[in-house]
Amino acid sequence: MRILVVNPNTTRSMTATIADAAHRVANPGTEIVAVTSSMGPVSIEGYYDEAFAVPGLLVEIARAEKAGASAAIIACFDDTGLDAARALAHMPVIGICEAALAATSFIAQRFSIVTTMERSRLPLEHLVHRYGMSGRAKVRAADIPVLSLEDPQSNARDRLRNEIAVALREDKAEAIVLGCAGMADLTAELRREFGVPVIDGVAAAVKQAEALVALGLSTAKRGAYASPINKTYTGALEAFAPAAMVRL
Repeated sequence: MRILVVNPNTTRSMTATIADAAHRVANPGTEIVAVTSSMGPVSIEGYYDEAFAVPGLLVEIARAEKAGASAAIIACFDDTGLDAARALAHMPVIGICEAALAATSFIAQRFSIVTTMERSRLPLEHLVHRYGMSGRAKVRAADIPVLSLEDPQSNARDRLRNEIAVALREDKAEAIVLGCAGMADLTAELRREFGVPVIDGVAAAVKQAEALVALGLSTAKRGAYASPINKTYTGALEAFAPAAMVRL
């Protein structure tokens, strides 16, 4: 099977981190195709950035499905554009937040999500509520810009560790969910350091995508995820009309 892993921001180095996390857990027969969105912000930190990331994300998903992808993963913990992507695609589309919460729910009753900035915390709290985990998960922000995770001169990783320690102490968390795809390369190290399960959404999404494909399941096309109606889009949006997407 071929699984698209799309980074909906435009930072290629982050895509490399995400791709490595996906390759580490993929089955031998799974081909991981990791791509960087061709349009949008360099990082996604809050609702405004999310809005501008969605068009490029949809282009990549349409292109990959036409090329024969079996499933797609949106590698942003905000689950950016997830509902729109599911309406567009027939193949399963997995958001890494939903995947991480589902995986963690099997192994822990109480857990904490540690994300980057405060402006990202509230959107994630809304997702936690949507996915039915409000009574089990607490969201914390380490107050670190996303791209600082890639800067060895920053103290981003120390701040992340400090917030994890607080979550274990104050939240009585039994497991930690990493609330940013850019943290994926820290998973094994943090597990050893803190002695608790640490869940990366990219890895969780790969395994869930493989399971859905193996079960022969595709996205439902009745109701909420019905295919987009072929209607007129004007201006720069013409490229995102359903008929244009099919031609990609």
